[in-house]
Amino acid sequence: MPADASTSLSGKVAVVTGSSSGIGRAIADQLAQAEAEVIVHGSHKFELAEQLVEELRAQGAVARALKGDFSQADERNRFVEHCWRLAPVDIWINNAGADVLTGQSAEWTFEQKLERLWEVDVSGTVQLSRSVGKLMQQRGSGVILNMGWDQAEHGMDGDSGEMFAAVKGAVMAFSRSLAKSLAPQVRVNCLAPGWIQTSWGQEASEYWQQRAAGEALLQRWGTPEDVARMARFLVSDEASFITGQVVQVNGGRI
Repeated sequence: MPADASTSLSGKVAVVTGSSSGIGRAIADQLAQAEAEVIVHGSHKFELAEQLVEELRAQGAVARALKGDFSQADERNRFVEHCWRLAPVDIWINNAGADVLTGQSAEWTFEQKLERLWEVDVSGTVQLSRSVGKLMQQRGSGVILNMGWDQAEHGMDGDSGEMFAAVKGAVMAFSRSLAKSLAPQVRVNCLAPGWIQTSWGQEASEYWQQRAAGEALLQRWGTPEDVARMARFLVSDEASFITGQVVQVNGGRI
């Protein structure tokens, strides 16, 4: 896979959690295009992670798939240990998150959804980041990228707005603090996507279709590839003087 020299990741090992679909899948693809060796992570739909690895290998990339249930603390530890046994990791992207908007979980109570989101999105991100960060710091270099939400700092009405503001706001605040803890050896940043048309967005009602496009200055949904291109830049050497930042990818939210 040819890579732009300015953001080439040749010789780097990258882990992208939650990369079997959506934004994580697009990020894994972008990093593979930049010639990184990519570890694709999946959980309940692990077969999708394996399919992605096959596609990447067919294009000449070095990739492998690993399974891990990040709702369990012990499983997070095992996942990190497994990755490091394969090779010291240069780039770690925490994209894994609980899906509480589609499928059976969409019928859960607010409290059930919040508990699952907190366990996976917050506790998972914090534990993985701290474990990986210590290993990277001992090694002397590394990049961690977490996933927030652009509306967490401003708020959005409704059940989803309340729970995602609490969860992603915590991830964003944690990322800023971790960047201070791990500097100068390890850079830590956080992406804050806006309305991105993943599986939920593709099936959303006309109200949400119009709202998503109308709240962006660019008047459209964002795509997973929009987020992935920013992720690729932030983990590259071109962004070597950027750390402790929350970067919005939202088309200029109004």
